Amino acid sequence: MEIFRVENLIFKYPQAKRQALDGLSFSVQSGEFVTLCGQSGCGKTTLLRLLKPELAPHGEKEGKIFYQGQALEVFDRADTAAEIGFVLQQPESQIVTDKVWHELAFGLENLGVPSEVIRRRVGEMAGFFGIEEWFNKDVEELSGGQKQLLNLASVMVMQPKVLILDEPTSQLDPIAAADFIYTLQRLNRELGLTVILSEHRLEDVFPVADRVMVMDEGKIAAFDNPRKIAGALKKVDRDHPMLKALPCAVRVFEALKPKGDSPLTVKEGRLFLEENYKSDTKELPAEKPEGSNEYAAKLKDVWFRYEKDTPDVLRGLNLSVKTGEHYCILGGNGTGKTTSLNVLSGLNKAYAGKINVLGKKIKDYKGNELYRGTLAMLPQNPQSVFFKNTVLEDLEEICSALGYDDKKTKAEISAISQRLSIDRLLNSHPFDLSGGEQQKCALAKMLLLKPRLLLLDEPTKGIDAFAKLNLLELLKELKSDGITILTVTHDIEFAALSADRCALFFDGEIISQDLPHEFFSQNSFYTTAANRIARSLYPKAITCEDVIELCLINGEKDA
Repeated sequence: MEIFRVENLIFKYPQAKRQALDGLSFSVQSGEFVTLCGQSGCGKTTLLRLLKPELAPHGEKEGKIFYQGQALEVFDRADTAAEIGFVLQQPESQIVTDKVWHELAFGLENLGVPSEVIRRRVGEMAGFFGIEEWFNKDVEELSGGQKQLLNLASVMVMQPKVLILDEPTSQLDPIAAADFIYTLQRLNRELGLTVILSEHRLEDVFPVADRVMVMDEGKIAAFDNPRKIAGALKKVDRDHPMLKALPCAVRVFEALKPKGDSPLTVKEGRLFLEENYKSDTKELPAEKPEGSNEYAAKLKDVWFRYEKDTPDVLRGLNLSVKTGEHYCILGGNGTGKTTSLNVLSGLNKAYAGKINVLGKKIKDYKGNELYRGTLAMLPQNPQSVFFKNTVLEDLEEICSALGYDDKKTKAEISAISQRLSIDRLLNSHPFDLSGGEQQKCALAKMLLLKPRLLLLDEPTKGIDAFAKLNLLELLKELKSDGITILTVTHDIEFAALSADRCALFFDGEIISQDLPHEFFSQNSFYTTAANRIARSLYPKAITCEDVIELCLINGEKDA
């Protein structure tokens, strides 16, 4: 039975030059698990919001959306509010109350559900999601993963028939993200709940999806079984950008032996390699440390807490970033990674320890001296750097603050816009852009400051695989320009491809650091899908490219 049917859906935002959705037609069966993916700005979020009347964007809409066989607009808002659940990308943006228990009850209270029913449903969901231990806590005390789980539980307490999620794991660490996806799989399998999920990180969602929809510039490029998506995309374009976003097992298979259906999971990918390729008799060249013997940033025995009577967030942190290197910090939600960037950038003040930036004590920087040609930080939420009605006005404001005249301003903005491919976004309101587009525009604003030390907090959050590769190239260019980069990220694959050194953050301090191949090959969970797939044959392989190259070097097993 169809739960959604979309016919020739067209949508255009006010004053936009192009359509966000261009003639979409498809159906979703009741009980299906459908994954949406595509490049940033392809229309995923617009489509999902149009399926939820309460969140539908303002603009020109044509075509029809049917829900359970009837036009979506004929349903009462109270019915769709309960039956079509929606989980947003940013956990904080969906939470509306102060206590966990109240957040769980809030939706049912608004629908006028009797108190005894509310108590029963809330208790049941708290038990299912394992929320009992923090049931009475303030929501502000929760980690990012706990907040997103609370959002999901708050939706599920309404007993929806459809669950729509817009990149729900983008702010979660790898372990929390995998747990979240597993929970969605249980809801789909045990309750028969229809799940429609938009994601950029596809390693965990491909194996649980019944079908995958790939969107491209407002259209559907492919909609098929996940094992057949690569083949469907190749029929559209042999070099389709989304081929680089597919799970590692799929990419390795397609590069080596594109016959039949591809493996999806780490287990299937490992079996494919072990059955077809020789073990590691030839290795890749050894890694060499990058960067100079000087340090762009040093934190020695740094302690920090947000309030006098609260626990320490940084606990004797020692961190040294070499001039000219890209240093990546990984770790779970709430361990202190972002706080370390805030302390290094002067946004928060440590109560003990020493901090040096480019050979100078941070306390010796006066006024705005630290942020002019010295240090810039791209925060986790790019919206926080925008204050004007257009991206262009925001960039002009930076140039004005730096004392540029009109000619210099135009030249600088033109150069950075071309470098980041944001020319077409300059006249847009920053909040009208996709998460990936906001990220690029915010980075442009930071780079106008001409920093020698660039701090990045989750720079790949919300951007697609193709944009991520562009970011990798940009970071290489910035390094060649002499800029030192310190990145906090949950994106293990990005760190493996881009970092000169990687570190693991735990309980307020760095507990290990090493070159990427050594670092990831010694971890079980904080490692790449490529390493988990190939570890039995090629222990030091950490990227899909490593695995493919080693398979070709060592050769296939004799038939």
